[in-house]
Amino acid sequence: MLRRKKPVGYTTRNGVQLLHGGAEFFSVLEELIAEAQHSIHLQTYIYNDDQTGIAVSEALKEAARRGVKVYVLVDGYASRDLPDAFIESMEEAGVNFRYFQPLFKSDRFYFGRRLHHKVMVFDHRTALVSGTNIADRYNDLPGQPAWLDMALRVEGEAVLELYNICCKLWNKDVSRSNRLPLKKDVVEGELPDCQCSVRVLQNDWVRRKQEVWRAYSREFRTASRSITIMCSYFLPGEMLRKRLAQASRRGVKVRVVLAGTSDVAISKHAERYLYRWMLRHHIEIYEYQPTVLHAKVSVVDGDWLTLGSYNINDISTFASVELNLEVRDGNLAVKAQNEIERVIKEQCVHINTTTFPIRLFSFRQLKQWLAYYSIRVVLTLSTFYFRQED
Repeated sequence: MLRRKKPVGYTTRNGVQLLHGGAEFFSVLEELIAEAQHSIHLQTYIYNDDQTGIAVSEALKEAARRGVKVYVLVDGYASRDLPDAFIESMEEAGVNFRYFQPLFKSDRFYFGRRLHHKVMVFDHRTALVSGTNIADRYNDLPGQPAWLDMALRVEGEAVLELYNICCKLWNKDVSRSNRLPLKKDVVEGELPDCQCSVRVLQNDWVRRKQEVWRAYSREFRTASRSITIMCSYFLPGEMLRKRLAQASRRGVKVRVVLAGTSDVAISKHAERYLYRWMLRHHIEIYEYQPTVLHAKVSVVDGDWLTLGSYNINDISTFASVELNLEVRDGNLAVKAQNEIERVIKEQCVHINTTTFPIRLFSFRQLKQWLAYYSIRVVLTLSTFYFRQED
């Protein structure tokens, strides 16, 4: 009885494929760039001028030379170290390049807002949505396995919405005469025969969009059997913690797969501060061991899946432009569930009161407490907005 009617906003004529990060993701990305005939939108948080970034750049330049309209939008903070020569070489080949939002903005006075989503759209027919940035650490290279990540490849009606989202973001800082037109209709012949229900979710607090957060809150509130979360920076706010605790009390099996080693040390200490809370509420915790865990994917009751750039924390909720796909398809959800279970079995350490003893007034607890509240203070200061947009 807790399960609700399917929310509005789903499209049904879609084909969706689950991809691993690393070499598989970048192989598909370069293949889709090579096959594009009309347009490519690539929007990402981090773009580095390393081996992986150069390979993707060369593929984009080759596409531009053969007449494809290529638009690259990267975050103005995380990708600020891109050399001018690297950008100029893309622009000389015909690639349209732009940074998203300067670190400071005067008319509404906010700073630290990030373009955190990772979206690639090809000919408004195929798209990739993931947590993967364009950099070596997300790729499999000799002697360097990729950080753990996942992606969704989608074809069909949902791609039209992704295409228009990319166009709207690109159009934000251009003159009216240079704005990209939005596409209103999907050509019937371009639709796949698959019947996978997909909804595009955005989170952008300034624009009054909290779609990913609301989807998580709804699913945690209505889950009846299981909640499985794989998240790289897991610091849920008060409401989502309440939903998870309530789910556990009513018998839902709640499992969280987290990074054993994080690229942001203070975030990991803060995350471990919440382990005591999770163990008290009988939430199973697993730490991934081989590399850094960077995936952001969750499965509920074996029939609902969300994947994208959104981390379950207040930075994604209030400070970033995020995008996830919400998929209601039993086959795909079970496939993702099985992949997460394989990772748990083969590559994770189970965190419990034996492996993570709970001791009051220990130095470790103090360090984790300081990390947790330091992050909250920094978040409050760095994402202060006088007002949201009307």
